[in-house]
Amino acid sequence: MSKKILIIEDDVNIAELLRLYLEKEGFTVAIAGDGGKGITEFERFTPDLVLLDIMLPVMDGWAVLREIRSSSSTPVIMLTAKGETFDKVNGLEMGADDYITKPFDVKELIARIHAVMRRYGKQDESAPKKLVFDKLEINMESYQLIVDGKRVEAPPKEMELLYHLASSPNRVYTRNQLLDEVWGFDYFGDSRTVDVHIKRLREKLEGVSDKWSVKTVWGVGYKFELTE
Repeated sequence: MSKKILIIEDDVNIAELLRLYLEKEGFTVAIAGDGGKGITEFERFTPDLVLLDIMLPVMDGWAVLREIRSSSSTPVIMLTAKGETFDKVNGLEMGADDYITKPFDVKELIARIHAVMRRYGKQDESAPKKLVFDKLEINMESYQLIVDGKRVEAPPKEMELLYHLASSPNRVYTRNQLLDEVWGFDYFGDSRTVDVHIKRLREKLEGVSDKWSVKTVWGVGYKFELTE
């Protein structure tokens, strides 16, 4: 069965061009012309990936992304005419999987779609879906974070970052490695998004247990440290 892609884009010419190329690649495609219809179509179509414009009528892309992330970890690639670093960091922190600025090369976009889908598909392989440590449970089947017996709200990217670190205890990752392996694309410029996610995770986890911690390795990056 072919993979399904939902395009949420108000520019009809861009949307139809994308449909043409994506259908040639073997994808099944649906289009929504505004944010409100995008949410409705997302629930009806149940896509495998969403291409989401930021500047949309009815609901903008940020609101649509927030709504999608409230119930789903479906990959989302943001499309926008804006190129400011703030917009890139903002989208990634909210749970977007990649970001491409208009005007873009369709071949590059298709390559990014395949890369995101490959990375997302790896989550379905034989790796354990749940990691358990002292007073900590990271459940990637339900995207639930249990801290000291209580569920703690965490956006998908925070969950994925913590799971990635905790899957290889005591291994040190650089920021660029985490951007590549968790976000799954070459991020040009500011890597603050990793620092922001680590800071938010620490606010939820610090002081819970003396048997593990999210550590900074100065000048290198981060690790999930287990103490003997």
